[in-house]
Amino acid sequence: MNDFVALLASQGPALVFVATLAARLGAPVPAVPFLVVAGGLTVGGGLSFLAVTLAALAGNILGDGAWFVAGRRWGYRVMRLLCRISLSADSCVERSESILGRWGGLSLIAAKFVPGVSVVAPPMAGALGMSNARFLAYETVAALIWTLGFLLLGRAFHGAIHDVLAVLSGVGATAAAVFAVLLGAFAAWRYGQRRVALRANDVDRIEVGALRAALAAGMDVTVIDVRSEEARQLDGRVIPGAIGVSLKHIPSRIDGFADGRELVVYCDCPEDGGAIAAARLFIAAGVPRVRVLAGGIDAWMAEPGAGGPPAHAAAPMPVARPA
Repeated sequence: MNDFVALLASQGPALVFVATLAARLGAPVPAVPFLVVAGGLTVGGGLSFLAVTLAALAGNILGDGAWFVAGRRWGYRVMRLLCRISLSADSCVERSESILGRWGGLSLIAAKFVPGVSVVAPPMAGALGMSNARFLAYETVAALIWTLGFLLLGRAFHGAIHDVLAVLSGVGATAAAVFAVLLGAFAAWRYGQRRVALRANDVDRIEVGALRAALAAGMDVTVIDVRSEEARQLDGRVIPGAIGVSLKHIPSRIDGFADGRELVVYCDCPEDGGAIAAARLFIAAGVPRVRVLAGGIDAWMAEPGAGGPPAHAAAPMPVARPA
């Protein structure tokens, strides 16, 4: 730990820049400890407060700017890709959509302090067409708040920081190895839980072609969009005639669909996770015919004639059974 402090004291701005840039790009780098310790070292002139602040600002703006440009170029898919590799992919999607839908550009500030969302907000802003100037303005303010907050925290508790580093140095590499093993075990457990939840052997699926054919034939089908209200507003892509019922509102709305009609639920989430959860809620409530649209809104839009016939409410449709 003394070597770390010495290195940070001699190369503080450079290390803060690299750590911040890596963290903003999504690498598992703990940028906050670098900032806090650097803040403590600025007391007494060991480091330049201004230099460290500018380094952290540059790392934030460059890292988030790269994701903003990616979102502008590749759209909503970038956000879903980032959430897909998250241990809590569905909550990542839901939280990021909710924050940006409610707060707009201010979400770039809020997202800095919300784990799992901070990397997602910039590409979402790009996908939604936020102007470069507006993004840069909000991003600069957000980065400044984030940077100053942790630097000033380090300055306020600079004495305690040295004590904590001394304790960690005494504990040694064994404790760090144990922590790494526990963290890896937790990640593996969460991943396993998610894979089990998404196996969906209890839920039938329907392909886009079969759904289009059923709707064109006038079959008794009700299509339900289970994305959040914010997601529907942000994305704008819908299956014509679909009823929007957010996943969290399904328990209170189930009785309105328990009349024997055929239901097809869809989302825009990793591996149809939200739609599968919605289908299970309907099935558990005794709704007899529920299907998940394989691939969700992405698969629907990828098919020719994405406008399609209206989704309306008569006979069962062909379905793709789970393997």
